[in-house]
Amino acid sequence: MIDLHSHSTRSDGRLTPTELVARAANAGVETLALTDHDTIDGLAEARTAASAHGLRLINGVEISVTWQRRTLHVVGLAFDEHDAGLAEGLAALQKVRHDRAERIAAKIEKHGVANALERAQELAGDGQITRPHFARLLTEDGICRDNAQAFKRYLRPGRDGHVSVEWTTLLRAVQWIHGAGGIAVLAHPFGYGFSGAWRQRAVTAFAAAGGDGLEICTGTTDRQQEVTAARDADQHGLAGSVGSDFHAPEQFWLALGRLRALPGGMRSVWDDPRFGD
Repeated sequence: MIDLHSHSTRSDGRLTPTELVARAANAGVETLALTDHDTIDGLAEARTAASAHGLRLINGVEISVTWQRRTLHVVGLAFDEHDAGLAEGLAALQKVRHDRAERIAAKIEKHGVANALERAQELAGDGQITRPHFARLLTEDGICRDNAQAFKRYLRPGRDGHVSVEWTTLLRAVQWIHGAGGIAVLAHPFGYGFSGAWRQRAVTAFAAAGGDGLEICTGTTDRQQEVTAARDADQHGLAGSVGSDFHAPEQFWLALGRLRALPGGMRSVWDDPRFGD
């Protein structure tokens, strides 16, 4: 059982890397990639836990990209975590994230959330501050019913708490991953709210930037979407990947490892020599 997209408390997940690996192992996952947003800080802890559970851990990261004024996510797999170029790129994105957090905090404080930045950092612990942390504050303070409403009313584009940022480019994200010897995968192509035409444009742009794979089976795709994504991948010579995009136990529909197999005969990213034995 393979799951190549998951998150821990080092970004916007609710489990520590150790807890995440234990949950994956208990679910029968044999190969797991920890792909926190724009950080690889959880990999060392996850690797120790993976060794204890007899689980194969793949180095991973989910890099934020700005394309056509939209945000895309590129998953890097099986790279050298000590590569200087990747580290420099991720450090730049962490600065963007910190600046965004300061601006979001200032905005939601105007709507009644006290000490937003300090409290968001407490929620994040050793990890980075992300939008879900601010959603939790809006919920805790009774301003919103739940996290979903917090995003809908305050944190999504066009709302008072939203902050637009420029991430990196598709080309740079792929270059950072390749420079570290890794495999670049466009995450959840059906997860951006795109029309079919825009989804195909995004896949085309990713392939043109040198991308290697496309996530086919995720925690939210149905079989028809998976067949469509596989067709898109084949058209551009991209390998298939699978990943739940697990964040938290309460999101039961994103359970670790609960993924269908790639559509018949499709080339997979784990067949790539860079993926290792």
